[in-house]
Amino acid sequence: MSSESVPPNDADQSEPDAEASAEEASSGPAAPATTELIRDADPAYALVTQLRLYVTAGPDVGQVFVLGPGKIVIGSISGADVLLHDRTVSRFHAELFLDQNRIVLHDLGSRNGTFVDGVPVQTAYLRERALLTLGHSQLRVGIGPDQARIQLSTRSEFGLMVGSSIAMRVVFAELERAAQSDATVLLEGETGTGKEVAAESIHLESKRRRGPFVIMDCSAIPAELVESELFGHERGAFTGAVTSRKGAFAAASGGTLFVDEVGELSQELQPKLLRALERRQIRPVGSDKYQDVDVRVIAATNRNLHAEMNARRFRTDLYYRLAVLRVKLPPLRERREDLPQLVDRILESLGVDPSAAPFLHDPAFLAELARQSWSGNVRELRNHVERCLAFRKPVPHTAADEGAPDLPSPSLPFRLARERWNRTLERRYLEALLSEHKGNVSAAARAAGLGRGYLYRLLWRHGLRDRRD
Repeated sequence: MSSESVPPNDADQSEPDAEASAEEASSGPAAPATTELIRDADPAYALVTQLRLYVTAGPDVGQVFVLGPGKIVIGSISGADVLLHDRTVSRFHAELFLDQNRIVLHDLGSRNGTFVDGVPVQTAYLRERALLTLGHSQLRVGIGPDQARIQLSTRSEFGLMVGSSIAMRVVFAELERAAQSDATVLLEGETGTGKEVAAESIHLESKRRRGPFVIMDCSAIPAELVESELFGHERGAFTGAVTSRKGAFAAASGGTLFVDEVGELSQELQPKLLRALERRQIRPVGSDKYQDVDVRVIAATNRNLHAEMNARRFRTDLYYRLAVLRVKLPPLRERREDLPQLVDRILESLGVDPSAAPFLHDPAFLAELARQSWSGNVRELRNHVERCLAFRKPVPHTAADEGAPDLPSPSLPFRLARERWNRTLERRYLEALLSEHKGNVSAAARAAGLGRGYLYRLLWRHGLRDRRD
């Protein structure tokens, strides 16, 4: 359903400003610890304060929505968590979610914009009793008197993943349920939060563990070859197809197919993936026959697919087919208490005995890690731990990542000094480039004037992207 344009509520209001800051929009302090988890007497559960939205104007006036934990979508499409029967509200209009115990409102590229207390916003932290305006509808934010129980896993490890924080135990409980079925799973989260590790962990904990685990990264393959990589091709199907070749679906038969960066799929390929998911049948390029496949599919993206659907770049039916089970992996800043475990797991993956690097377990070092924002999440942490190992002592995180590189010592040969300088400069440029484009490699490549494949090789060289995303 498309939304019709309406003017803002007040005649003197300006059009929505996508750059409005969170501070400008919140009009008061954010609601403190609105969804803070509290341990229950039962260790398998926690309590969460419930958020409520009271509809005060619009077609649904009088409605009260009691919201659970996780990301909440407000829109006019059937299936929205907060469904408004208002034609001036976009299908996926805005979303609410928790970031470090603060309620965040994010507009999803809606046609008529989102207002908080009369201020047009793109992203804003909400205070209690904030008034949201979406089209002709208004909603008042409230905190309910009741608390909801949410299930926690009793485990501190799941497959290849580790974590004892409440945020991760919530995720582990969701992943445990996912592993018990063959339902399609959509993993969401910022870059570096470990979506590939989560997918492989589901596979290892499922009944398909003895089958193959196949990875298909849609952003690392030229667009014209994605269909062949997914579904295979027959000999002579296109120039260079000198032999028949199985695609990722056939290669994953009996096991799990992990489709990474699914938001990068072209609109031409999306209906073909939808058919494969619905009928469990594929047709190789150049063939006129469909083949049955026995595959469990897990998809992942760091894009906001609701915004992509609003922009008509991603099919709604494909989204709902992928998001049978939907799991959002928390950023590292929401699970700082897991840092000691993560450092140990990183050392284990590097083949390093923890006793050989006691400084990585020093309380002062761990406290310094906890003070960092970790915009690159676990991948950034891994890079930092590797740097500390290389220097055999703690290295200040800010010194490694900010400012101009230190001048190489003149005692070094010129060639070696130049190589070190160029390597440092190249890495910092790539980190800033990824940060600017929120981990979207395709957008970063376009902005930098680089081929996507070449940018990937640079990222792999510097450890900024690996096979564990």
